[in-house]
Amino acid sequence: MARTGDYPCYVISIAAQLLGMHVQTLRYYERAGLVQPSRSNGNIRLYSQQDLERVREVRGLMEDLGVNLAGAEVILRMREHLRQLERECDMLRAKAEQLETDMELVRQQLEPLAKAVERYRRMRTGKRVGNLPFGGYPDG
Repeated sequence: MARTGDYPCYVISIAAQLLGMHVQTLRYYERAGLVQPSRSNGNIRLYSQQDLERVREVRGLMEDLGVNLAGAEVILRMREHLRQLERECDMLRAKAEQLETDMELVRQQLEPLAKAVERYRRMRTGKRVGNLPFGGYPDG
């Protein structure tokens, strides 16, 4: 199911009114590739809340920072790329934590085996090994 902000529900005239801009400006942003509204079966543009937020970001970049439309597009792409990298980094961190947990479990499971191997090596070399019958020597 789509998130609330992803649902396309505003026709272009309502979207323009909510944004305080002209309908032609929204069409221009669409032609420039800055926003891609959904289309109804009758080919009517339908904007989601997420689309409106993107247009607000573009307008803010242009008005507040003085960047042109192409610059706003580059900035938005870079922001989205950064968000994607952050999501991937979070996923990798979680995976690394899980691997650390798994490795610790394996270490705990291997510890008795390592001790048994060490006891066996000592037996083979004739060194005294604790808790063995007959004085602690393998062939005692």
